[in-house]
Amino acid sequence: MFEVAEYIGIIAFAISGFFVGVRAKLDFLGVLISVFLTAFGGGVIRDIIVDKTPYVFTHSMPGIIVVSLMVTLIVFKFHKKQSIENRPLFIVSDSIGLVSFSITGALIALESEVNLTGVLILSFITAVGGGITRDVIINEIPFVFKTGFYGTVSLLIGVLMFLFDAFELVNIYSMSLVFLLGVFIRIVAYYKKWSIPLV
Repeated sequence: MFEVAEYIGIIAFAISGFFVGVRAKLDFLGVLISVFLTAFGGGVIRDIIVDKTPYVFTHSMPGIIVVSLMVTLIVFKFHKKQSIENRPLFIVSDSIGLVSFSITGALIALESEVNLTGVLILSFITAVGGGITRDVIINEIPFVFKTGFYGTVSLLIGVLMFLFDAFELVNIYSMSLVFLLGVFIRIVAYYKKWSIPLV
């Protein structure tokens, strides 16, 4: 279930990176880098932090999915059409990606036996690190710093996973509960326009 959710997330993040690159008027290589950073950047940073070979460097399927998706988007001229980023199906897919990446980051952090700070950072970086890196490279304020409850959901998931681990309750049932709760909160936050107060 979580592997399928991660693939859904990879697709949603790649589409987001595609439209960000197109809006920034990048050339083909620039858009390709935007797509790869958004889909995989957070996971690569996370794996480097915990001294692992990045997952995307050892498994072919994620890369094949992203390249195929980008070719499809270009062939069917999606870059000439209105962005789909605000449509319900994309919002749900993006939420699934955010939550599944956050859970993966938290699990890898827990396997590495880091403290709560480490779990929060790796959960957050896995979910939004690629998007932050992409936005910095194209000289934009990162999306996650302007959208109230996006990164916050990732941090909440990190806290829940840390607490479940502390009480030895990490199993498929608890992770499923965290997954469903995270997706629900993200979708509600989006449509209710929840935000963190400005400083």
